[in-house]
Amino acid sequence: MTRLAPYQQETLRSLGLGDYPLVTAEQVHGNKIALVETSSSQLPTPGIDGLMTCTRGITLGISVADCAPVWIVARNGSAGALLHSGKKGTELGIVIEGIRALHTHFSLTPSELILVIGPCIRGCCYEVDFAATIRNQAKESGVKEIHDELICTACHPALYYSYRREKGLTGRMLATLTLLP
Repeated sequence: MTRLAPYQQETLRSLGLGDYPLVTAEQVHGNKIALVETSSSQLPTPGIDGLMTCTRGITLGISVADCAPVWIVARNGSAGALLHSGKKGTELGIVIEGIRALHTHFSLTPSELILVIGPCIRGCCYEVDFAATIRNQAKESGVKEIHDELICTACHPALYYSYRREKGLTGRMLATLTLLP
């Protein structure tokens, strides 16, 4: 439980998601993805950087402060994954693993998926533009619809936490994915 947890819970409540259980990932900068089928999953799910589900009424959550939150959702809303993808996770292909996992578990082809890259540190403020690599990995995997607003967390101190900009002394943003009942 972080100091930001009460604020995050209040935000979830204000968005109408407060009654849904929140399942989070431990986040070890790897490429492992866990299938979440019930709300009784251990919190946080150990040793993983991604969560996926087809269960409605569960909120998946990851924390970020320069790494990219990546949402991969079935166009028909039947399933989705939420990934924590920074420099190392991107190099390890967590997005590729997420696309594969959605195919393996839910028979979704890449052309049936929508991928969104959230705010993260970009090449203007970091030696590696891993968001560009994420986009390329998704395209090469066959995802046709990719959204990225190209927002750099380090460039916008009033809006986003940035681990690099704040030299590790920062909070974390909570990215969530909920398949509504």
